[in-house]
Amino acid sequence: MLISTKGRYALRVMIDLSEHAEDGFIPLKVIARRQEISEKYLESIIRLLVKARLLNGLRGKGGGYRLTKAPDAYTVGAILRLTEESLAPVACLEKDAAACPRASSCRTLPMWRGLDEVIGRYLDGITLADLVGQEMGGNYVI
Repeated sequence: MLISTKGRYALRVMIDLSEHAEDGFIPLKVIARRQEISEKYLESIIRLLVKARLLNGLRGKGGGYRLTKAPDAYTVGAILRLTEESLAPVACLEKDAAACPRASSCRTLPMWRGLDEVIGRYLDGITLADLVGQEMGGNYVI
């Protein structure tokens, strides 16, 4: 499992909006500038987050984006599942994977299933509120 730039940037956007939730709708260019992400690339990520109803968008003067829920209602796991093709550690555990002809005799399949469950529980146990509330030491990079 390797988290893509899209997944990492989506988390950065969601954290940014969590940190500035009291500011109302935040323009795309402001988020892009704060996070040092290209506006063009950010548009595709924001579109995905709005379509999934993680964000509300408002056009025009005073427009921008904001969270639809409180930061503690969003898990890192849910955000990454939205942006990544898969979080599975091996191809045979991916959603819609073809049945593996060796599954019944695979000695490692239980181990991969266990790792998949650990990853899911770990990521689902971290909320945006947890990330916003962390003490930052050194560089802030996701």
